[in-house]
Amino acid sequence: MGKEALVLIDYTYDFVADDGRLTAGKPAQAIDGAIASRVESILSKGGLVFVTNDLHFEGDTSHPETALFPPHNIKSTFGRSVFGETGETLKAHRSLKDTQIFYMDKLRYSAFNGTPLNSLLRQHGIDTVELAGVCTDICVLHTAVDAYNLGFHGVVRESCVATFVPGGQDWALNHFKTSLGFDVIKK
Repeated sequence: MGKEALVLIDYTYDFVADDGRLTAGKPAQAIDGAIASRVESILSKGGLVFVTNDLHFEGDTSHPETALFPPHNIKSTFGRSVFGETGETLKAHRSLKDTQIFYMDKLRYSAFNGTPLNSLLRQHGIDTVELAGVCTDICVLHTAVDAYNLGFHGVVRESCVATFVPGGQDWALNHFKTSLGFDVIKK
């Protein structure tokens, strides 16, 4: 088996905490331990973790999400920090930054759009990506579609993704499996 790679998508305070600006709330909080465990496991085996966080700018009315969602993940705010145990696990491994842990800002739903993610995965010989974070049926979904279109195989653990949209979780997990050929691992 080759080197593992986890793409962590939008697991920030604004998307997860009770007082987050666009929170998925309890479902997102419930996956914190599972994500932290996956981060620890992958890093301990020499794998890679890509932390991809949504980036918005205060007062920006030109971004397409402005009409869809309240302001969130605003540059230089605490809301962009990685949430909870997962954030603490990443901090504990800060010495691995830029060798095993890569942080990147994304301006659209997909972690591939406008970021060096594709190039870094290819540079490291990664052909399978595991996706984790929020929201399953929005940013995780768009990242999965791009991964598929770029020729990557995908893995999604049900215990490591969540959303705030009723029915969105089951629909997206089914789509990953039946339309993208991803391995969907139940709990």
